[in-house]
Amino acid sequence: MDTVNTKPRTIARIVAAIDAMEGDGMRIRRAFPTYALADLDPFLLLDHLGPITFQPGEAKGFPDHPHRGFEAVTYVLEGAMQHRDSFGHHGILGPGSVQWMTAGSGLVHSEMPGEEFAKNGGTLHGFQLWVNLPRANKMSPPRYQEYSGDKIPAVLGDGVTVKVVAGAALGQQGIIETNIPISYLHVTLEPRASFEQALPATANAFVYVIRGVGAAGVGLASFAEGSLVIFQKDGGVVSINNPSERPLEFLLVAGEPIGEPVVRAGPFVMNTKQEILQAFEDYQNGLMGRI
Repeated sequence: MDTVNTKPRTIARIVAAIDAMEGDGMRIRRAFPTYALADLDPFLLLDHLGPITFQPGEAKGFPDHPHRGFEAVTYVLEGAMQHRDSFGHHGILGPGSVQWMTAGSGLVHSEMPGEEFAKNGGTLHGFQLWVNLPRANKMSPPRYQEYSGDKIPAVLGDGVTVKVVAGAALGQQGIIETNIPISYLHVTLEPRASFEQALPATANAFVYVIRGVGAAGVGLASFAEGSLVIFQKDGGVVSINNPSERPLEFLLVAGEPIGEPVVRAGPFVMNTKQEILQAFEDYQNGLMGRI
């Protein structure tokens, strides 16, 4: 990300996540796309999974499905998710783990509870973010970046803890290599603490509240758990306050817009309708492989 200015950003709008059902019966909270917000270039989707507690043998997940043309970012806070795909990749994401999967030209994968977790039950809690790829990268080979929780950089400030998945915060660089400039921060604010993050004025940015109550913008507009807070591109600093007596936990995500046509159909995101039809044909013909 390039030029940074110090003018604080104002809030453009606050959107409430909606309840939805995905996979084989997994309840989620979807921040977008919804009737209120289709996307926020370069971001296509944000799902909040849980926290949901499963009894032994009850855990559900997301069986085999294809992707092409974007990146799927899975961040697990609690529990364990098991990934398998048509390129022979297999990994288990435990608490604090991140998988940044570049689907690129296409693959088939599944996201199911880890075997031990499925057997014993427990609480599952996490997020999935879809990041669009520029036209030049949509047909690139699939790529995986996976890191356990102890490998994700964490930095402490005055009343704040930041886990830096991508980008940089408080002088700490994130571990993920991104195709376009992106910040992905998991921030926890102690009561009455505040946090500021410098961003280019050209980047789209949002906060998603995991728990607690926060405030930002002119007049310190308040927002609570399940809120998606979208910021204007009118400055270079996002400032968040915790006015309450309880911790505030949120994701801060920002990225440079790609500015290209977006045509999406289910698991595929391309630039034209013809490319979408080709994606379905390639999948049906087995060109994305089988698990």
